[in-house]
Amino acid sequence: MEFEGFAGRDHRAVAGRLLADGWNVCGIGDWAHVWKSPDGRLVARVCAFEPGYGVFVDLCRALPGHPMLPSIRFDAGLPGGGRVTVMEALLPASDEERASVTARWDAAVPGDPVSALRREAERLNAEAAGSVPFWGGLDRNPGNVMRRADGELVIVDLFYAEGRAIYGALMEDPAKVAAAFPAGERVHICEIAVLARESSPEELAALKAAAASIA
Repeated sequence: MEFEGFAGRDHRAVAGRLLADGWNVCGIGDWAHVWKSPDGRLVARVCAFEPGYGVFVDLCRALPGHPMLPSIRFDAGLPGGGRVTVMEALLPASDEERASVTARWDAAVPGDPVSALRREAERLNAEAAGSVPFWGGLDRNPGNVMRRADGELVIVDLFYAEGRAIYGALMEDPAKVAAAFPAGERVHICEIAVLARESSPEELAALKAAAASIA
């Protein structure tokens, strides 16, 4: 697949292209749906509205070839405020492996690859706190530790935006959301995965009405 063909397509069109090419949904997070390639070697993270994931992409690009970061094949913003990121497919890590990475991160022993990763992550986190609306910070969720087929441990999704704060503001003070995100970057704000999964029809209708009031 030529991923450059995603340019100019919104998240729905990208998902349709992946489906047509034999990719399958293998995970659903709060923000995104994750699709796996037919050969199982790649995944594509597709999100309708994505305020913060670019910081993790910046981390991977700042430390190219770092053994504890995934290899990213393609990344692009999508019309309406979404994002697609194609990277190597990974496997879940065990509880013991996750705990070992947490301990290494906390120890930050010189020469340990996780130490360089931590320094750059903390630098980008400080920058994002001043530039990304509703920034949440570093996400130390143990579930963000994964592994390659050879057992090498990898850290993903190291940052987060405050989704609850964004959608709380959308309902209570839509003008705050309008001021935070340009109109062209929140066209599909009500289509992230967690809203589709957990909202009642009435809640979705209220969110969409609030979004329409600032469209």
